[in-house]
Amino acid sequence: MSDAHNEHESPIRTPKQLVAAVVGFFGVVVIGIILLVQYVTTDKLTGAGSNSQAAEEVATRIAPVADAGFTLKDSNAPKVLQTGEAIYTATCAGCHASGANGAPKFGDAGAWGPRIAQGYDTIVKHAIEGLRAMPAKGGNPDLDDVEVARAVVYMANKGGASFKEPQAPAPAAAAPEASAPAK
Repeated sequence: MSDAHNEHESPIRTPKQLVAAVVGFFGVVVIGIILLVQYVTTDKLTGAGSNSQAAEEVATRIAPVADAGFTLKDSNAPKVLQTGEAIYTATCAGCHASGANGAPKFGDAGAWGPRIAQGYDTIVKHAIEGLRAMPAKGGNPDLDDVEVARAVVYMANKGGASFKEPQAPAPAAAAPEASAPAK
């Protein structure tokens, strides 16, 4: 074998050349990093036509979800009974406005006549307990019996009845305190 083959020679032949190459390499890398950081931090890049970095937009994105239109309800507070019209609009109108599933249409005296003939107590009982396709309390278990009765009276009166709207039950009387003098 011959040592005449020098095909794999390096351009760096002395230690001075090696030190110069290493320092030059690190210099180029450091200058590249500095230029990259400067490029990234000089301009605020936002999407075209976007207002996503405005204070109002940021506040909207980080606002708690619970603040988005929810009303907190105190479950220990005394219940405020709704009117018959409010109950009809919120619960009963889904079926009684269109006559769905055989429900008597609102204001239709012909459809309400046979039911009115059964009497107030029977109609209210059917509304509270449910009858055929109608679920109990119109499908809203949160309704109080007085509220259901008010809705029934409202609908029946628009269908030709002359029922009197039920009043809210009197609140339970507070127990009298025993105030016996101490001896």
